[in-house]
Amino acid sequence: MFQNSRRSSDRCFTVLFRANGKSNARLGTAVAKKILKRAVDRNRVKRLIRESFRHQQHDLAGLDLVVLCARGIDLSNKHQLRDSLDRHWKKAVQAISTVGN
Repeated sequence: MFQNSRRSSDRCFTVLFRANGKSNARLGTAVAKKILKRAVDRNRVKRLIRESFRHQQHDLAGLDLVVLCARGIDLSNKHQLRDSLDRHWKKAVQAISTVGN
Protein backbone atom coordinates (compact mmCIF):
# COMPACT_ATOMS: atom_id res chain seq x y z
CA MET A 1 0.00 0.00 0.00
CA PHE A 2 2.79 2.43 0.84
CA GLN A 3 4.52 1.88 -2.52
CA ASN A 4 1.70 1.55 -5.06
CA SER A 5 -0.77 4.21 -4.02
CA ARG A 6 -1.77 7.80 -4.62
CA ARG A 7 -1.73 10.31 -1.82
CA SER A 8 -3.57 13.31 -0.51
CA SER A 9 -2.00 15.48 2.21
CA ASP A 10 -2.76 18.52 4.30
CA ARG A 11 -1.65 19.78 7.70
CA CYS A 12 -3.84 17.26 9.57
CA PHE A 13 -3.62 13.98 7.66
CA THR A 14 -2.01 12.14 4.78
CA VAL A 15 -4.29 9.64 3.05
CA LEU A 16 -2.91 6.91 0.82
CA PHE A 17 -5.44 5.31 -1.52
CA ARG A 18 -5.74 2.90 -4.41
CA ALA A 19 -8.45 0.88 -6.13
CA ASN A 20 -8.93 -2.58 -4.64
CA GLY A 21 -11.14 -4.15 -7.32
CA LYS A 22 -13.79 -5.09 -4.74
CA SER A 23 -17.23 -3.76 -3.98
CA ASN A 24 -16.36 -2.51 -0.50
CA ALA A 25 -13.90 -0.01 0.94
CA ARG A 26 -11.17 -0.92 3.42
CA LEU A 27 -9.54 1.41 5.94
CA GLY A 28 -6.23 1.34 7.75
CA THR A 29 -4.87 3.88 10.23
CA ALA A 30 -1.34 4.66 11.27
CA VAL A 31 -1.18 7.10 14.16
CA ALA A 32 2.38 7.06 15.44
CA LYS A 33 3.33 7.30 19.08
CA LYS A 34 6.10 9.63 17.96
CA ILE A 35 3.51 12.14 16.73
CA LEU A 36 0.83 11.77 19.44
CA LYS A 37 2.48 10.73 22.70
CA ARG A 38 -0.63 10.00 24.75
CA ALA A 39 -2.64 6.86 24.00
CA VAL A 40 -5.88 8.72 24.66
CA ASP A 41 -5.02 11.18 21.87
CA ARG A 42 -4.09 8.42 19.42
CA ASN A 43 -7.31 6.57 20.18
CA ARG A 44 -9.38 9.75 19.82
CA VAL A 45 -7.94 10.40 16.35
CA LYS A 46 -8.50 6.79 15.28
CA ARG A 47 -12.13 6.92 16.48
CA LEU A 48 -12.66 10.14 14.54
CA ILE A 49 -11.15 8.60 11.38
CA ARG A 50 -13.31 5.46 11.67
CA GLU A 51 -16.46 7.51 12.28
CA SER A 52 -15.81 9.69 9.23
CA PHE A 53 -15.06 6.60 7.15
CA ARG A 54 -18.34 4.94 8.21
CA HIS A 55 -20.31 7.98 7.10
CA GLN A 56 -18.62 8.05 3.67
CA GLN A 57 -18.14 4.30 3.17
CA HIS A 58 -20.78 3.95 0.44
CA ASP A 59 -19.00 6.62 -1.66
CA LEU A 60 -15.60 5.02 -1.09
CA ALA A 61 -16.57 1.57 -2.40
CA GLY A 62 -13.71 -0.09 -4.27
CA LEU A 63 -10.92 1.76 -2.45
CA ASP A 64 -8.21 0.80 0.00
CA LEU A 65 -7.29 3.74 2.24
CA VAL A 66 -4.63 4.31 4.86
CA VAL A 67 -4.81 7.45 6.99
CA LEU A 68 -1.60 8.79 8.55
CA CYS A 69 -1.61 11.49 11.20
CA ALA A 70 0.51 14.58 10.48
CA ARG A 71 2.89 16.25 12.89
CA GLY A 72 1.48 19.11 14.90
CA ILE A 73 -2.15 18.07 14.47
CA ASP A 74 -4.56 20.21 16.50
CA LEU A 75 -6.90 17.85 18.37
CA SER A 76 -8.94 20.66 19.92
CA ASN A 77 -10.80 21.47 16.67
CA LYS A 78 -12.85 18.39 15.82
CA HIS A 79 -14.68 20.13 12.96
CA GLN A 80 -11.42 20.96 11.22
CA LEU A 81 -10.32 17.31 11.45
CA ARG A 82 -13.65 16.06 10.06
CA ASP A 83 -13.58 18.60 7.23
CA SER A 84 -10.03 17.56 6.40
CA LEU A 85 -11.05 13.90 6.20
CA ASP A 86 -14.10 14.73 4.07
CA ARG A 87 -11.85 16.57 1.61
CA HIS A 88 -9.48 13.60 1.47
CA TRP A 89 -12.35 11.16 0.83
CA LYS A 90 -13.67 13.32 -2.01
CA LYS A 91 -10.23 13.72 -3.53
CA ALA A 92 -9.65 9.95 -3.43
CA VAL A 93 -12.97 9.21 -5.12
CA GLN A 94 -12.36 11.83 -7.82
CA ALA A 95 -8.80 10.64 -8.48
CA ILE A 96 -9.83 6.99 -8.82
CA SER A 97 -12.88 7.79 -10.95
CA THR A 98 -10.82 9.86 -13.40
CA VAL A 99 -8.25 7.07 -13.71
CA GLY A 100 -11.03 4.54 -14.35
CA ASN A 101 -12.49 6.57 -17.27
